[in-house]
Amino acid sequence: MLKSPAQSTPTTPPSVEKTKSEIADQEAKFTLNAKDKYFAWAFLGPSLLILGVFIFYPMVKTLYLSLFLTNTVGKTTVFVGLSNYINLLTSADYLSSLGVTLFYVFAVTIITIALGLVLANLASKRLPGIGIFRTLFSATMGVSVSVAAIFWLFIFNPSTGFLSLISTWMHLPQIPWLTDPTAAMWAVIVTTVWMNLGFTFLILLGAMTSVPTTLYEAANIEGASSRFQFFHITIPSIFPTLFFVSIITLIESFKSFGLIDLMTKGGPTNATNMLVYRIYKDAFYSGNYAQASAESIILTIIIALFTLLQFKVLEKRVNY
Repeated sequence: MLKSPAQSTPTTPPSVEKTKSEIADQEAKFTLNAKDKYFAWAFLGPSLLILGVFIFYPMVKTLYLSLFLTNTVGKTTVFVGLSNYINLLTSADYLSSLGVTLFYVFAVTIITIALGLVLANLASKRLPGIGIFRTLFSATMGVSVSVAAIFWLFIFNPSTGFLSLISTWMHLPQIPWLTDPTAAMWAVIVTTVWMNLGFTFLILLGAMTSVPTTLYEAANIEGASSRFQFFHITIPSIFPTLFFVSIITLIESFKSFGLIDLMTKGGPTNATNMLVYRIYKDAFYSGNYAQASAESIILTIIIALFTLLQFKVLEKRVNY
């Protein structure tokens, strides 16, 4: 009795069998043997050595020092356990530095991303001479921290600075940018945003130019405004890039040191004494390496928590 087509036994095409055979032959050629591990160590060894010396050992050493009291040359003297952490977290001075740092980090991150989005959106338009503006907007990437600090110190100079001359010309009150606590904080924020803006702009511009033009064409046919297209097409399309930029900007803001050291040195009245600069002063000015080590561990935990929070909150909206 003949079987119906539905009851016939399916057979594997010869081409599929040939492909499986070729894959099996390729896998057999690349089987590992006992000698391969020596080649692996030969290639990985230099990288692991560098990471161990400059990353892992300092991390372990910092954690070790934070559990002791140290003398002025960094030698451990007495084991105190978590006392260094408890003293810091109950210190009004340290909590003030923590509050200043959080304000600075959030201000820099929000302003940098907002300005980067605006500039990238403008530069993504096909306008005559737009290449010049793209170069200008990303030019800060080639400026070193020391040069940026000197440049902005000149602008904020109370007697000969550009802002002082503008205030005099417009008959406005002079603002002591680097001697008033509030003004000094905003001066550092503006300088940091200016430094970070080039990288943020360039990354966001690359993401915007990769958004399919068909989406905008369809929106134009439907009569959608430019504002609607920006918030409902551009932002959702570049959200993975925006997510990446937000994490990088936040971490870099927590690690800000050069501009603080060159512009305000943590002053006035500790108004810009960020956690990283406080670690530097406690270790190399006061010689309190144990406390500086504890501060480093706390800062690492804070950065890790904020990064994890960003992943939990923002990654839900990312569609890869």
